[in-house]
Amino acid sequence: MDFLIDFFNLNDVQWVPQIVNIIWNGSLYSLFALGYALIFSVLGVLNLAHSAIFMWGAYVGLWAVCGNTVFDGQCPAVDVPVWWAIPAAMIGGGIIAILVDRIAFYPLRQRNAPRLSQLISSIGIAIMMVAIAELVFGKERLSMPLDAIPRRNFDIPDGLSIENPLDIGRIGLGMYVAEFNILLTPVRLQIIVVSLILMIFLGFIVTQTRLGQGMRTVAFSERVSSLLGVHVDNIYMIAFFISGALAGAAGMLYTLNSNVFLPSTGSELTLKGLTVIVLGGLGSIRGAVLGGYLVAAIEVYMVAATDYGGLADAVVFFLFFLVLMFRPQGILGQPLPDRA
Repeated sequence: MDFLIDFFNLNDVQWVPQIVNIIWNGSLYSLFALGYALIFSVLGVLNLAHSAIFMWGAYVGLWAVCGNTVFDGQCPAVDVPVWWAIPAAMIGGGIIAILVDRIAFYPLRQRNAPRLSQLISSIGIAIMMVAIAELVFGKERLSMPLDAIPRRNFDIPDGLSIENPLDIGRIGLGMYVAEFNILLTPVRLQIIVVSLILMIFLGFIVTQTRLGQGMRTVAFSERVSSLLGVHVDNIYMIAFFISGALAGAAGMLYTLNSNVFLPSTGSELTLKGLTVIVLGGLGSIRGAVLGGYLVAAIEVYMVAATDYGGLADAVVFFLFFLVLMFRPQGILGQPLPDRA
């Protein structure tokens, strides 16, 4: 054990703040990837427009709190509680996801088109959505006022030393707990709480409700589902709405944390989301959650314990290729059928 600790340079790592970083980063990655996993589990195809839905959901949330100024690429003032942006982004993302289904997937399903055609169709509509966003909102990055989120987050337990709120160029500035070297911010807490609630809620829907039973039946066979009285098209619409709502929530939380948003932001996370679901297991809800935290742990380790933080993504993608080579179904995915 000591050899492993020395080999991986773990002695110099302050574990409490890094575990917090893993939790909030992993929660955001998992929330984003869950939409991919849900659609793949029901439809059997990757929705590569998911990142564009992530982006549009965030813009809907920004419009809800910033008003029409977002169409000019600005957010000079926020006159309502900024947290209202999250449910607005979820509703907007869900509606946009249904539109994506109606335009990119539904016509092809009606013609029994190959899944590859649906995959290509999702790429096409994703490119269109980014281009439309650039026309509507502009290509400049959009930021919210630094005072949009209260700087004070919650009462600190007695006995802990608190320094003044830190100004690190982000909204939602919290307090620094010196004993644990942790920066506590409302945004990071919100990411963790909202993500966990949505992940638990999705798991409950899929495993404990008639809707989830219908989704699993459709995933098994559309024909069998129809014979059993399941309205297949409704199941697809609901699945897309839930997937879009998750993407919208992830997009808004990402925006609140970084306070920088562009029409291309979602595209930058596409590979990260795909890596998460491949590592965890394509179509596996639990796998998407596990993959999100695994990717976050690798990134945090590379930054905190090595001098090669800039190679964190490269290490993640290397692991991605290893999983594809030796366990293509992912960590929690079902074994793939033998083609022989």
